[in-house]
Amino acid sequence: MSGDAERGEEASADESGTRANAAGTDAPAATPGESSELAGEFGRQLAAAAERSGLGALARDERLSGRDLLTAIGGVRGILEALLPGLVFLVVYSSLTSFAHLETQAALVPALAASVGLAVVFTIARVVVKGQPTQAIAGLVGVLASAGLSLWTGRAEDNYVLGFWTNGVYATVLLVSVLVRWPVIGLIVGFLMNDGLAWRQDRRKMRAAQFLTLVWIGLFVARLAVQLPFYFAQNVEALGATRLLMGVPLYALVLVFTWLVVRAVYPAKDAASE
Repeated sequence: MSGDAERGEEASADESGTRANAAGTDAPAATPGESSELAGEFGRQLAAAAERSGLGALARDERLSGRDLLTAIGGVRGILEALLPGLVFLVVYSSLTSFAHLETQAALVPALAASVGLAVVFTIARVVVKGQPTQAIAGLVGVLASAGLSLWTGRAEDNYVLGFWTNGVYATVLLVSVLVRWPVIGLIVGFLMNDGLAWRQDRRKMRAAQFLTLVWIGLFVARLAVQLPFYFAQNVEALGATRLLMGVPLYALVLVFTWLVVRAVYPAKDAASE
């Protein structure tokens, strides 16, 4: 979710101390005020990105709008860009190994070529129609990196390794934010709902922010818990299928749940008065 606004100063003090720098001298830890400033700037940047993606409009919807939900998950084009390269890889690879009875390494090259080729087409289409190519380019870079790793190792399942690292990093960052009591989802929602950092002084909103951040951690951890066993079992078909099902569809479900919780702690009358 996303948005912009600035409010008040933070009263709660985060744990701080002094740390030795590389030269052996002690550098003072950030003060609570500085921590609030850093967290506020981080939240503003995240909220601005979320606003551009359509999450801001979704967060402020009094009723769940199908159009805003579709926009928030990338729109039709974004969904196709997210799903089709992986689907094409899975279909081509499975067809060549199961029906054409090719060896796994022989099937790997055409499957990766089809996936990368489709990602390139999407990127070119974005540029040609003068749309924002950032999402398509990011997707293309991811597809290329995954394909390169898979070709290097000669293992089809390594086409999914980058996704494991991405989910692990997201889960770790969110968990750290919960432990230091600056939950990332709270920062994003706070600025989206014109609440700035004031939500940290409201026990109900703080608990909701912590809870929602844990829910998103659960999303990333669930992907790893379900998909890693298939990876180690070298079950490419099951790995690819679960990757698709736990991608955009699961993301959309968690997004809807997040909206329900946000609307509960930010009633329409409160949002309108802020």
